[in-house]
Amino acid sequence: MTSQVRLMLLPSARCLFDEPVHVKVAGLRSRQVVTMRARSTDERGVTFRSSASYRADGSGEIDLQRDPSLSGSYVGVEPMGLLWSMRADTLHKYFYKNKALDPHVVKISVHEEEEEEEEEEGRMLVEVINERFLLGCGVSRLPIKEGNIRGVLFTPPGEGPFPAVLDLCTFMSEKRACLLANRGFVVLAVAVISDKSANVKEMHLDYFEEAVNFLQQQPKVGSKGVGIISRSKGGDVALSLAAFVPAVKAVVWINGCSANVAIPLYYRKRHILSPLLFDTSKVIPTESGAVIGKYVVNDPLAEENKGSLIPIEKAEGRLLFVASEDDLNWDSKAYMEMMVERLKHHGKDNFETVCYPGAGHLLEPPYGPYCPSALHGLLSFPMLWGGEPRSHAAAEVHLWKKIQEFLRTHLSCDATQTKARL
Repeated sequence: MTSQVRLMLLPSARCLFDEPVHVKVAGLRSRQVVTMRARSTDERGVTFRSSASYRADGSGEIDLQRDPSLSGSYVGVEPMGLLWSMRADTLHKYFYKNKALDPHVVKISVHEEEEEEEEEEGRMLVEVINERFLLGCGVSRLPIKEGNIRGVLFTPPGEGPFPAVLDLCTFMSEKRACLLANRGFVVLAVAVISDKSANVKEMHLDYFEEAVNFLQQQPKVGSKGVGIISRSKGGDVALSLAAFVPAVKAVVWINGCSANVAIPLYYRKRHILSPLLFDTSKVIPTESGAVIGKYVVNDPLAEENKGSLIPIEKAEGRLLFVASEDDLNWDSKAYMEMMVERLKHHGKDNFETVCYPGAGHLLEPPYGPYCPSALHGLLSFPMLWGGEPRSHAAAEVHLWKKIQEFLRTHLSCDATQTKARL
């Protein structure tokens, strides 16, 4: 490595997962072209990489907030492009970073441009490790096994009181919950579908109501009600809770359905919603081997499916509907429009909507690798999730701020919010 070349991550090479870093290079030759690379390995041992070529200015400096990538995994000015553009060497891989205790470690390096052998990495000039922590300073992580509840509770430092949020993960992940806790929320993450219940025959709303009640009993919780954040299958469970459980005061619904999907729903020993089924013969194959599932789910407005429609007009809390216009997993925007029409028909105005053109199904906290396709959690084939990488990454940054503002606004609490710290 060349000692005079300096790679700086500002304000620090250690940060929270959802914080941007300012990447700068100094000590290069005037107008020198170099390749910048990023590399990270996920919890399953899969390595993800990105690369981009940059030209230094007359002073031998590169500033990713100012300078465009000339070629590589992305082009143009993208300050965090090295992170969101990382891809695995093989197709259909999702970046698994679901455990809160270990940081997301990214190795960022600068290499001499190799013109003759483009596949080979040029000589490394400098490398810096970016440690991106999920769990902020003072945030407690507590696995929960109480009653029927199986989840993980994250609590911010300080006396509170804090607003309470239930994170309905379709499959268990601690990432979103602990990142919200860093921002001043008490968050309980629970899985809608556990590994042992992939073939579950029925679902009971009582289980999730128990989680809501558990949150309200936490000593640092000051909100009178509970918020819910959800995506995909978790979305219809969240809406059902909003409709049937008065303690639910705010719901973030991300790329879900307007009906109860796939599994019959029961509440207090009574069948309340029929399952909206799907027809896998309607999947659209693609050359990559992944399929488009957007039109697989049956029409929830068809007469025979009306028993699956969630009576969201019963919800007294606030609803934030988030739809990606390029969601290829299912037709989220159409479902959102159905719900808006239904609420307006019932004279309700307790909702707001956000649409993201160019974004795909997997909207997550920002700065993780964009995932174009991966093996579906319940099906035996890879799914194309949709989205154009740059637009999708921008949507995640915008949405993450929007979610926090929405939950803070609609969960009444006297908490003094403190800035998350490492």
